[in-house]
Amino acid sequence: MLRSRLQLIADKGFSIIGMSNQQERKLAPAEIIKLCHMLLSGRGEASGAAISREILNCYKRLDEPEKTDFFRLLLSEFSVEQDKALDAANAYVSNPNHQNLDRLRSASQPSRLNLITRLNQAPDATRYLVEMRADLLARLREAPELRFVDREFVHLFTSWFSRGFLDLRSIDWNTPAAILEKIIQYEAVHGMAGWEDLRKRINPEDRRIFAFFHPRLGDEPLIFVEVALMDEVPSAIDSVLGNENSEGSALDSKRANSAIFYSISNCQKGLRGIPLGNFLIKQVVEELRTEYPNLKNFVTLSPVPSFRKWAAGALEGTSDIQLPPAARKALELASKDGWQDDARAAQEIETILTPLAAWYLCNGNPERQQIDPVARFHLGNGARLDRVNWAADRSENGMNGSFGIMVNYRYQLDEIETNHEAFANKGQIVASSAVNRAAKLFDNMLARQNSAAASASGESASIESAGMS
Repeated sequence: MLRSRLQLIADKGFSIIGMSNQQERKLAPAEIIKLCHMLLSGRGEASGAAISREILNCYKRLDEPEKTDFFRLLLSEFSVEQDKALDAANAYVSNPNHQNLDRLRSASQPSRLNLITRLNQAPDATRYLVEMRADLLARLREAPELRFVDREFVHLFTSWFSRGFLDLRSIDWNTPAAILEKIIQYEAVHGMAGWEDLRKRINPEDRRIFAFFHPRLGDEPLIFVEVALMDEVPSAIDSVLGNENSEGSALDSKRANSAIFYSISNCQKGLRGIPLGNFLIKQVVEELRTEYPNLKNFVTLSPVPSFRKWAAGALEGTSDIQLPPAARKALELASKDGWQDDARAAQEIETILTPLAAWYLCNGNPERQQIDPVARFHLGNGARLDRVNWAADRSENGMNGSFGIMVNYRYQLDEIETNHEAFANKGQIVASSAVNRAAKLFDNMLARQNSAAASASGESASIESAGMS
């Protein structure tokens, strides 16, 4: 209904402004920017919707270099007007009243903010703008100055996709096929080969999927979580993906005491960094508590996708940590094919890498972004780092990301807010005593190495001193 109205308004707008509705018109970035200036200078609803649609249609037809040029023009031509901002700042300093503060606030906002807001008038504009931001994010590494353009997208998307606008849906076998196909397509943690894999994740009584949708994006999921209802907290992904408990059949959901969040997939690249996941987890917890009052444990079974890359850097000497010889040996063994089939090598590697993973997770630095991204997500949501599981994911992705290690993060309902505050305000990583003990084992290895190095350095200094005297 809303889309149809916007379409009618936009169609009317083309005749008002004397433009033809040319769906295939190709414009250069600078010409599209002229339309952007026209959009900001106008005030009419119909003409604004028409120009917005023309801008978005023309943007879609740009090639990759032209899109980069378009974003650079957004940066240079729709920033803060320095003279107005300076005048407003001086006026507020001279007379700090509410009127001057409002004038300063308005003058200090880049006009990009208003431009993106007005672009959202067009039919399907929200979807196009999400896709536009995905293009922008892909350019930030090579053009970091464009992060100032991204700030306006983040500011607006955080508001547009706030919890009050999101629709939580339970996905089941009766969900429209178009949505189910997208769930298969977007699964990012434990890939689905097709319909049979999907059926195993939503059809049994003890398996659920929940997804967030937005009214302006229709049946396009934003993010979804896969949940297993179990009678214990699992330590390996096979026990979850196999849809079987110890008795070899789907668990009667009434017997379940644990809800396992084993896969969270963001569906829209253009919404990266927008806090959808924390809304989703907390909302799903409330839904499950209402539906299954016997649930006591709300935990994840999560990958550690950055651990192996970090360990490789430590082995090569490109990180801050100097690995003890035993850790270097274990990592060298783990870099060889087939080590899992050698019981002695596997035991040696497990003895070192499990405490090393615990140490890595417990010593992440949120302020410097030196922390596993999955850990940042769950710890930022108020979860507790609960358990490090060896040989939990033997798939190719699991081995390549973390040597097969997975982690349980626990959402203890009466601790969530306290844990979140500790992480957000102090960078404190809340972990269970078991994880802290494992991390301490590696701390002790480091301490012994440092002590030995200091002792060797002292002996060397004594020998040099003796030789000089």
